[in-house]
Amino acid sequence: MASSSAPIETKVKASSALTYLLSLAGLAILGAVTDHPSLISSVPDALEPFVLSLVPAAGAAVGGWGAPHTPRSDA
Repeated sequence: MASSSAPIETKVKASSALTYLLSLAGLAILGAVTDHPSLISSVPDALEPFVLSLVPAAGAAVGGWGAPHTPRSDA
C-alpha cells in the first residue's frame, strides 16, 4: 500500500494533463459544432454526448500508456 506522502506517478500526471487539454479542445469543438450542427447530424441525438466524451477519455488512455512508469523502491 502506498503512503499518502508518496509522489504522484508520472503516468497519472501525464494522463491527467492530457485529459485536461483535450477537454479544453473538446469544449472548443463543441462550440464550433453548436454553431454548425451539420457536423454531427449523422449521430443520433442520444449518442452525441457519449461520442463527444470519447475524445478526452481516449486522450487519457494514450497519455497514460505513453508516459513512463515511475520506479519505486519496495518498502
